[in-house]
Amino acid sequence: MAEEYKIREQRPYTYADGCGKSKDMECRFRERKMETMDRTFAQGLQCQEINSIGSLLSLEDSVFIIHSPQGCIGCSVTSVDRYRVGQAHRGKKVYRSPRIIVSNLDQNDIIMGGEKKLVQSILAARDRYNPKVIFIFASCASGIIADDIDGIAAKMQKDMEAIIVPIHCEGFKSKICASGFDAAFRAISKYILKDEKNPKEEGLVNLFAPTTVSYKDQLEMERMLSLLGLRANYVPFFSSLEKMRKMTVAQVSTSICKVFADEFMQELKDKYDIPFSHTVMPVGLRNTDSWFLGIAKIVGKEKEALKIIEQEHKRIQPEIDKIKSRLEGKRVFVCGGTGRSFAAALLIEDFGMKLVGLETPVYDGDAQDDIQYLNKIYGDFIVDIANMQPFEQVNIVKRLKPDLFIGVPHWSARLGIPTTHILEGKRPTMGYDGILYLGNKIADQMENPGFNKKLSKYARLPYKESWYKEDPFKYIKKVQS
Repeated sequence: MAEEYKIREQRPYTYADGCGKSKDMECRFRERKMETMDRTFAQGLQCQEINSIGSLLSLEDSVFIIHSPQGCIGCSVTSVDRYRVGQAHRGKKVYRSPRIIVSNLDQNDIIMGGEKKLVQSILAARDRYNPKVIFIFASCASGIIADDIDGIAAKMQKDMEAIIVPIHCEGFKSKICASGFDAAFRAISKYILKDEKNPKEEGLVNLFAPTTVSYKDQLEMERMLSLLGLRANYVPFFSSLEKMRKMTVAQVSTSICKVFADEFMQELKDKYDIPFSHTVMPVGLRNTDSWFLGIAKIVGKEKEALKIIEQEHKRIQPEIDKIKSRLEGKRVFVCGGTGRSFAAALLIEDFGMKLVGLETPVYDGDAQDDIQYLNKIYGDFIVDIANMQPFEQVNIVKRLKPDLFIGVPHWSARLGIPTTHILEGKRPTMGYDGILYLGNKIADQMENPGFNKKLSKYARLPYKESWYKEDPFKYIKKVQS
């Protein structure tokens, strides 16, 4: 059985902080000369708790207890929005918000302990909603004061029909926010799957997808699988307890995001003999082909998949050429999660654009594979290994002066540069049709930059002009051993 890592920093050759030129970084990683770095100043980290919450927030018949101060739940607003929008796209006439209860730890609880409030929250979840599952998410505060969420869950489970699932996603444990996905799946394995083994269902595919995947993307992935005679068990977004339990009877597993369920798919292989395709996020021609072929090879349908790929290319290539005529030669800076940043960097190749800089939350073996390919097609470019850090981002972008910024645009949009992102969650971005949507979206933004220009005039960034003359990486230092 593969070794389990509680947080992603514990994986060999995994780095959460760093900077440099892409070719030098590729060389140093290959020769195992990459040094462990840290920031002496940091701004705006995304924590693993919000990724644990967001990955499960749309599960049916569930209640979500956030054992934290009130503020910790604020970041869930985007996941709540995607859940409500997802209901609309799936034809629901009446939308509902997820059932969230916050234990609301205060300064007295930090001194005296917050376990009493957690018990009250569990009882409230049962009495108000009568759910099938009650999830308990730990936080920095409850972790620091060592509230025993496991002991409370075990004690109260005796008198509960609902399954109580404690999740250890304390934000201070890891700077790599994808560790939150691992924590959520680890708890599901322990408390829901429970090592139960059942006969396999031929043709069933575990299709793991985070909340940022739109319903159009889901339909496109399901369409592509159906062309191979496969059907999807779409989990955990818009899933249910029954669908979660069916994960152990699938013929194969795959993920739409390569960092979302990679550790869990390995566990399903080890415990339930379910092979998995660990490829890439299916954004852009190359990645979509790779994702589709990865599954086809496992189920013995590679020849069929190659024919389908040929047909899809023939169908969309004329439209890609039209988009390319609008975008060719434009310089791009890319920022996003590990999966999406590299996916976007490959997507722009389809339109003849050039990569000048890339920001990614983590650099590991998978990132190395992508960097090697990107170096071949783009040459040298700037790499910033950063979990957000907007102060670095705006400095780098202002220096590079790209024609386009792709990523969450809150900060760089104020520089007057055209900005867009592939983190949609509401429209098609994946598969073959997603290429056309994203390409036209990027081209439209490039040709209509008026909003960003006006934003730069009236919405100031909070940094002094002197900061832009400083080295953007001045706060990244080698960790002393």
